[in-house]
Amino acid sequence: MSHALTALLRSPLLLMLLGPLLVCPPPLAAAPGPATPGGAAPPTKPAGEAEMTLYSGIAAVNVCIARSAGVGFDQAVAIAGETIAQLIQGQHGSVISLVGSQPLSLDVLRRGAMNAAVLGAVEVCPQQVPADVLQSVQATLRQTGPRQATPGQTSTRQTTPTPAAAGLGR
Repeated sequence: MSHALTALLRSPLLLMLLGPLLVCPPPLAAAPGPATPGGAAPPTKPAGEAEMTLYSGIAAVNVCIARSAGVGFDQAVAIAGETIAQLIQGQHGSVISLVGSQPLSLDVLRRGAMNAAVLGAVEVCPQQVPADVLQSVQATLRQTGPRQATPGQTSTRQTTPTPAAAGLGR
């Protein structure tokens, strides 16, 4: 495990921030409120760039923690991906503003969250990523390069390769 990750995990600040969640975790779905016309669910706010950055970081750290505890890479990525996909589905109605205004299927959310988990793990804890996956991701990132911002878009983040493009179809 990297020195920075070890220091973070042993930090009293982390326990102070996460302690309340360990005692009383927040619900994934919005609390029931007044019924809406036609029995429809209350509207949710799409996940924006800030939320997606946070969720990707959480997924990456989850992979790193699971790997350092001896969990296999594929299982660690699947668990982290499922966690984030369920979070986006419950908190944001499966809508990610960076992708569009339509809800995404749970399968699409899972694949995207798993991609984010792998890319984040490559960045945060590369020693916990199998060599073949690490090489595939690095090669794909070199090929895709930085994404060009489209009009009205300020992000210059790199594109997220699909699992097949990154050689992760395992």
